[in-house]
Amino acid sequence: MAVETDVLDELRRLRTRIPRLTGSLAATVDGLVLAHDVPDTEPEGLAALTAAALGVAHRMTDAAARGDFRELLVRGSWGYVATYAAGATAVLTLLAEDRVNVGRLHLEGRRSGARIADLVTTHVGPGTGRHADRPAPADRPAPAEHLAAAPPATARPTRPIGTLPVRTPQRPTHQPRPQTGI
Repeated sequence: MAVETDVLDELRRLRTRIPRLTGSLAATVDGLVLAHDVPDTEPEGLAALTAAALGVAHRMTDAAARGDFRELLVRGSWGYVATYAAGATAVLTLLAEDRVNVGRLHLEGRRSGARIADLVTTHVGPGTGRHADRPAPADRPAPAEHLAAAPPATARPTRPIGTLPVRTPQRPTHQPRPQTGI
């Protein structure tokens, strides 16, 4: 796939531009690896964790009314994990040592995220990719037993890919019994 090689080239160039960068990964917002340069780390697991963190980050920026997700920085005792938006469908995750220049990490991470977004948009369009022969989820017919219970398509809430649904707490239908003698 052409997008993999182009994105991998960008990840390798990124490593030369940021001293103390130990790894980089480009993935979809759903947690599928596009390309990676992460020695000593399982890329599929890192991509899945990135997708989970991305969902929480989207919720946090929405709840705090801070606009669209741009980046997430986590600092551990041995270094940093930085995640940057790469368009609407991809994300860039960088691993760096504790002594990395964080300003440089942000600068180059944002630039590479924009380049990866362009690469993904250029190479992966509608009807391409490894699942191009499958119908889109909206085009699949619903099973007959679920048709009556499903709301119409216009009533379904829309949200950006990679975000979690918001759940409203429900009041209990019964009052708990007081416990005596315990």
